[in-house]
Amino acid sequence: MQETIGMKSFGRDRNGQTGSSRKEAAHAQQASGSSPAKSLWDLKVAVIVERDDDGERLVRELQRLRCQVHHEWPMPPQIPVHCDVVFCTLSPDLPQRLPWIPGEPGAALVVVDRGEGALDLKLLHNCAAHGVLHYPTTVRSVQTVLSLARSHFLYERRLRGRIEKLDESLRTMRSVERAKSLLIRVKNITEEEAYNYLRRQAMERRVTIGAVATAIVDSYDLLS
Repeated sequence: MQETIGMKSFGRDRNGQTGSSRKEAAHAQQASGSSPAKSLWDLKVAVIVERDDDGERLVRELQRLRCQVHHEWPMPPQIPVHCDVVFCTLSPDLPQRLPWIPGEPGAALVVVDRGEGALDLKLLHNCAAHGVLHYPTTVRSVQTVLSLARSHFLYERRLRGRIEKLDESLRTMRSVERAKSLLIRVKNITEEEAYNYLRRQAMERRVTIGAVATAIVDSYDLLS
């Protein structure tokens, strides 16, 4: 059953909070000395856990943090990707339900350990989770794992972006070096003259030197 949960899903007093929610909020503010971090506001969070007491507490705490909570149970064949963070019960087939390839997650993943039996560390490794939430849930544990998982996910995404840029730079350098080698051999010019030729062609066509070098290499390969 899928359920998108709003801030009015539970019975509230005239101030808009349940008694337990007020206590949890007070404990959280005493622990942190401030209101919930604004960086967590409006995060789209999928919660794929059984709706028992711990599941209810998890949902309520995420709501208190001003997240947009979407609850779903039983676990779907594929974990949803149109969200920022996924809280999902740890199950033996969870790695097969993840819709992304290893190393390129589409959302921060927090696996929920119900505390039943020994913890399967190999399964945790295969899930490549950004955090683990152990039952019973507490205000501090939910806020901490949500913040760290989201930060870890964003850090990984920045690293992947930098790696992609480095890979592109390396490919460009290899193309330029090969294009220079071809120009030296075909035009019987020096390495400096070959580079200046590539630079001049790039300026005239308003493209990068890498694009000119790639065109020269591709043309040579085609004619060969």
